[in-house]
Amino acid sequence: MTDISGVVVVDKPQGITSHDVVARVRRLAGTRKVGHAGTLDPMATGVLVLGIGRATRLLGQLTLHDKRYLATVRLGQETSTEDAEGTTVAALGAYGLEEEAVRKAASAFLGEIDQVPSAVSAIKVDGVRSYRRVRSGEDVELPARRVTITRLDVGAVTPGLTSDGVPVLDVELDVECSSGTYIRALARDLGDALGVGGHLAVLRRTRVGPFTLDDAQLGPDLDVARIPDDAWLTPAQAATRCLPSVTVDAAEALDVAHGRGLDRQLEGVTAVIGPAGTLLALYRPAGDRAVPETVFVDGEGQ
Repeated sequence: MTDISGVVVVDKPQGITSHDVVARVRRLAGTRKVGHAGTLDPMATGVLVLGIGRATRLLGQLTLHDKRYLATVRLGQETSTEDAEGTTVAALGAYGLEEEAVRKAASAFLGEIDQVPSAVSAIKVDGVRSYRRVRSGEDVELPARRVTITRLDVGAVTPGLTSDGVPVLDVELDVECSSGTYIRALARDLGDALGVGGHLAVLRRTRVGPFTLDDAQLGPDLDVARIPDDAWLTPAQAATRCLPSVTVDAAEALDVAHGRGLDRQLEGVTAVIGPAGTLLALYRPAGDRAVPETVFVDGEGQ
């Protein structure tokens, strides 16, 4: 590509961080201007949306979109990190726990809920990531936040035993939720609701906003010499998939390039597309007019 700017969807493999993926794509794209929308923990796999070049300025909008996950929760065993990477801190066991009770408890998490994020999350506390404070020995208590779970389907419920012979139940979940929802916290809270404890055993993200695994042209091994041309979405293609859009004429395009307001009524943040089909800016409503949120072109026009 001559213009290294666009959006790439990666199927992140297990065992590496989101930052590792960014570093790999920086090398492939030949630029340091690469970011991602929505971190995945090393144990998690699935959709990781990357912005390259000017498209990194779209990532703030992408992080606001809802997401979908396929998860496996292990009931009867708690870990230090609330997921499979931590050490076992309690193993009460899922003695006598019936599948119907699991399904009933899970249904209580549908809709708007107040969720306390995991203490080992990347949320900053006084400028320091919460997980860093935990690893340094601090006790961190994060405030609850309002999140929305719009789908929580319980799939297979499979009994098993830990290496110590403690009975557990592995529960498959299909979750659609708002941005900011922690599936690890959902696993923890489901275990607490059933009185046996629980942790997240497996996590795969299948969608971020309009981007799904079908859009993932890279990975999970990332073992390519270059990013294929058909793996990219242009900034305009990515923006119009995520946001409403309007197309402006040459005169309005010049106003946009100079950061001026437009005599247009918008419903929300909107992608402004120029006559040549390029993304000029994101605009937001301001009364009866529209004003710039992010401008992608300079005062010289398109």
